[in-house]
Amino acid sequence: MQKARAACETGALTFADTDHAEPANLAKRIKAAALHQEQSPILMDVLQLRVGADFRMTSQQDTPAVFLIRPEGSAVQHLFHEIWLTEPHLPYRDYTDLYGNKCRRTILPAGTATISYDAYVEIGSELDPADPSALEVPIDEVPDEALVYTLPSRYCHSDILFPRAAELFGNVEPGWERVAAICDWVHASLAFGYGSSNAATTAADTLASGNGVCRDFAHLAISFCRALNIPARYAYGYLPDIDNVRITAPMDFAAWFEAYLGNRWWVFDPRNNVPRRGRVTVGRGRDALDVAMVTTFGNSVLDSMTVRADRLENDARAFV
Repeated sequence: MQKARAACETGALTFADTDHAEPANLAKRIKAAALHQEQSPILMDVLQLRVGADFRMTSQQDTPAVFLIRPEGSAVQHLFHEIWLTEPHLPYRDYTDLYGNKCRRTILPAGTATISYDAYVEIGSELDPADPSALEVPIDEVPDEALVYTLPSRYCHSDILFPRAAELFGNVEPGWERVAAICDWVHASLAFGYGSSNAATTAADTLASGNGVCRDFAHLAISFCRALNIPARYAYGYLPDIDNVRITAPMDFAAWFEAYLGNRWWVFDPRNNVPRRGRVTVGRGRDALDVAMVTTFGNSVLDSMTVRADRLENDARAFV
């Protein structure tokens, strides 16, 4: 039986000021973004967002499937309304996977099925948190549950990439500065392009080719971090167009990573390499293998997919 996984080929959002030939240092981007946040006339304490996706799938026979597209609920991300619509009606069961992600199991019928998901989410309006003073945690003090994120995984061959990581970043100040340097290097060294990688592409492949989509940017940065004993985990979700972001392609899911520094996890985004507002997390894992948006156990084809992530100007609670 075939097992197919649809992982996000993301990075549809690009910045008008992004120049891979002369990338701005991440630390400078953080300062500039913080200043913009202080001066922004649209800043509010809370952002309300509508996020979701539509899938059209064709199966040769009844095919079990798992969807991971629901935003997580947390102290900083509140899911206050959601709608699942399927045609035809599909039975389902929800469960929480090994990494704490909220998944939905169903069976796709023989023929064509459509799955539509919409959610209304409240999150803080601030930019991605940052702390340039955050220190690396000695490996013997890394929490037990974070140790797995120091090891090689399916797409992140940190053991193979150790020599390159040591060469590039071994002499960089440990801590936030080192992770920021990794992001700067990955952002500057890779060219983004849809179709430049596939479901089998590893971080080592991406390093060799110099091309990828945002999952590949994240995989390479994760591999460098792990090679230097910095816990790093893959994350993906929705990333709306807010502030001065210019969309140059249809909306897509986004991928980034989180590094464990100073006894907490921090968001890093080597694809965009600037703090963003409105990031909605769906799932986390060792790499994209653990957080595929759709996993099918059989002969099923993804015919089409659309993704949306929009800021709501009016209080959505009045309408749901």
